[in-house]
Amino acid sequence: MSADQLIIGFDRALRTVFATAPLSRPLPGAALPEAELSDAERQAAAALMRVNHCGEVSAQALYQGQALTCRQPVLRQALAQAAHEELEHLAWTERRLAELGGHKSLLNPVCYLGALSLGALSGAAGDDWNLGFLAETERQVEAHLDGHLAAWPVADQRSRAILEQMKQDEIGHARMAVRLGARELPAPVKGAMRLFARLVTGGARYV
Repeated sequence: MSADQLIIGFDRALRTVFATAPLSRPLPGAALPEAELSDAERQAAAALMRVNHCGEVSAQALYQGQALTCRQPVLRQALAQAAHEELEHLAWTERRLAELGGHKSLLNPVCYLGALSLGALSGAAGDDWNLGFLAETERQVEAHLDGHLAAWPVADQRSRAILEQMKQDEIGHARMAVRLGARELPAPVKGAMRLFARLVTGGARYV
């Protein structure tokens, strides 16, 4: 890796974890009225949105790590496009978290480093495994979002609109990975990914 790549990567990490993410696509649900939530509902919604924001911080790191070690230029370009869409998710969850009166997770820097390492390892294993890791990650994120949508206050349509659009984008990323030649991951690897995700989301919900 060249010095320029290291500098760019370090700058990207700082921007992801500490800066305000840029907004390119309109914020889903922005035209909807703000729901009248009880204090308990608002706190619960903020905690769940903090989990989603932390997940998007991790997604940026994951895609960066995968791009660093992938071999095919076409795959690197596809990862860059997916990362751009995930950056929009980061912006959406950040803004909605602020609207709900919540704060970002203190675990974001740790999650970024962990996801960056996992992404680089998956890329080093080969492009087919790299794509398989991406596809499985997006499937698990889709399931995670389904769980949040089921638990979210029904009245909070602004948050639900964000999650619904994120879900559609994640489905598209998984399909892209399969189309490019994703390899099915072994069951133990999938289980380890779910365990890691539960640890991250469990911590981010409260910290």
